[in-house]
Amino acid sequence: MATTKGYGTTTAAPAAPRRRSSPTHDVCLYFLALILPPLAVFFKRGLLADFWINVCLSILGWIPGVLHAWYIISRSEGAM
Repeated sequence: MATTKGYGTTTAAPAAPRRRSSPTHDVCLYFLALILPPLAVFFKRGLLADFWINVCLSILGWIPGVLHAWYIISRSEGAM
């Protein structure tokens, strides 16, 4: 929420700190991605486009799904 300070100047409220997932959580997701790649992507990103892309890749073949899941886990900052 922004507040006003005299003659039209505003100050923004401080941003909430981003949650970062622990390295242990990521290691567990890497192992989960070996078994069920879409589930690992769901835990990392939720039901966004990445999840549906991973479902399609997993249907096409297990290896593309695993590689995509590992990519998502390594590139994402924190859990949903």
